[in-house]
Amino acid sequence: MEKTYFDIVKETAAYIREKVGDMPDTAVILGTGLGELVNHIDVKCELDYHTIPNFPVSTVEGHSGKLIFGTLGEKYIMAMQGRFHYYEGYDMKQVTFPVRVMRELGVETLFVSNAAGGMNKEFRVGDVMVITDHINLFPENPLRGRNNEDWGPRFPAMTEAYCNALIDMADDIAREKNIRLMHGVYVGTPGPTFETPAEYEYFRVIGGDAVGMSTVPEVIVANHAGMRVFGVSVITDLGGKDIKEVPTHEEVQKAAIKAQPVMTDIIKEMLARI
Repeated sequence: MEKTYFDIVKETAAYIREKVGDMPDTAVILGTGLGELVNHIDVKCELDYHTIPNFPVSTVEGHSGKLIFGTLGEKYIMAMQGRFHYYEGYDMKQVTFPVRVMRELGVETLFVSNAAGGMNKEFRVGDVMVITDHINLFPENPLRGRNNEDWGPRFPAMTEAYCNALIDMADDIAREKNIRLMHGVYVGTPGPTFETPAEYEYFRVIGGDAVGMSTVPEVIVANHAGMRVFGVSVITDLGGKDIKEVPTHEEVQKAAIKAQPVMTDIIKEMLARI
């Protein structure tokens, strides 16, 4: 009998539980250029993606491809060093597979990070933006298809896709540490092309502050599964009709790494408080 997606998730979760033992209730997905955060984790165990049954393998430079278990900010967590993108050729079930596995393992709170292009006129390269909401421009929703009621409702609400209590906590920490912390709406697009100047303007007009090629699918599935989500973007480049610079993947990585200390400071303190 052919395995269902439900069966595959359970099989993968069982393998990880057997290899690692105790499971955390908090997970962090580290995006482009932000994988260095793992240097602050007191590692208990790490699993290469290619050794985990049914796990996709990241093909993007800057995404190492490890599932790491350890303590960060005195909190025991699971960290994905490298994520999967729709533009790599994966379908939405594969892109969001790790989130399903996390929930099966008992994760209740998910932190997601990414590198994003800014179109808010107040933003500067290197700013850290707390995601308050998103606009989904991917051509496929990860919940498309038959719904599994054991995982979540057929029509999940996205009214508070990003947990307000966690956003308030981040703001408190930023004030205490005198950190410049921006807020904004993240626009999720399929990629892999960077945006045209006209597209940047369009995304700004429809309510976006930053744009990227990830995060939204994982957040939708996390909400469907009843998880709390905190999302943050590092503004690695700026776009619009008045911006002449041409972004490259290398420049995006450099800008993300430069903003790493601020990101690390906020997330470590948040983990210590939840």
